[in-house]
Amino acid sequence: MLKATTNTDYLPLYEALASEVRLRILQLLAAQPMNIKDIAQQLQLSSAIVTMHVRKLEAGGLIRTKKVRKEGGTHKMCELAIERIQIDLPLTTEPMRQVYESIIPIGHYTEFDVYPTCGLATKDKIIGQFDDPRYFLEPERMYAHILWFGKGYVEYRIPNYLLPGQELEEIEITMELGSEAPGVNDHWPSDIHFYLNGTLLGQWTSPGDYGSCSRGKYAPDWWRTGLNQYGLLKVIRIKEEGTFIDGQQMSSNGLSALSLDRNHWIFRLAVEEGSAHVGGLTLYGEGFGNYSQDPLFRVYYR
Repeated sequence: MLKATTNTDYLPLYEALASEVRLRILQLLAAQPMNIKDIAQQLQLSSAIVTMHVRKLEAGGLIRTKKVRKEGGTHKMCELAIERIQIDLPLTTEPMRQVYESIIPIGHYTEFDVYPTCGLATKDKIIGQFDDPRYFLEPERMYAHILWFGKGYVEYRIPNYLLPGQELEEIEITMELGSEAPGVNDHWPSDIHFYLNGTLLGQWTSPGDYGSCSRGKYAPDWWRTGLNQYGLLKVIRIKEEGTFIDGQQMSSNGLSALSLDRNHWIFRLAVEEGSAHVGGLTLYGEGFGNYSQDPLFRVYYR
């Protein structure tokens, strides 16, 4: 049995459950393990769409997959990973955590060094031209709600409101992001590095640049197909014992590794040239993607 709470670490689980197709897949697998092709036939969907749903079920911990030899070929078999889910809601007697919260508008970066393919857009139009890094200096970029680049970095400065006598407990960063392929490509891995105050928090490999099967839920009407449509909602937590993404530890660099005596935080997202997968980065904000929210930076304290 999987025990879950309303903690945002369980967002991938709840996202996996929020689909009629994925619930039907769980019903099929409850009867017997099946491969992607058989599931697609049962649901009368393409194998590519079923593969996308299977990935979300895996990310939520609901199913597991393994490759097996069968009938002269290799098949990716899917089976249920759990039989039951228990969700513990917060007790009203639990004290509210004290927090400073900052929204990070996509276009409010303070430093950047980006390389094509790259670009920015407001909710109404592309800023400048595609694949020209000079437009990352365009004053209108302050109104950008999506940006993308093939390699390089963007950096944001966030005010540090902690006062003397307030002890830092945890930092939480929530954002929707993915890779950046020329056009779109659901299978386009990219190693994305996260830094805070110059300290490497860790690396996450984005599986792809999504949009080949469907449009982003909040993509503007003028945003054409063939462009970045949506990413994955990721939650980074920095604790004393290390840094975690969606509950999985990225590194042992925790709060004690950060410089805490500044009046601001410097948050950097980077795709570095020497990485195994240089697949770019797309950062989604309000009015784009599947969540329509700008990156959120929370500082919990006692």
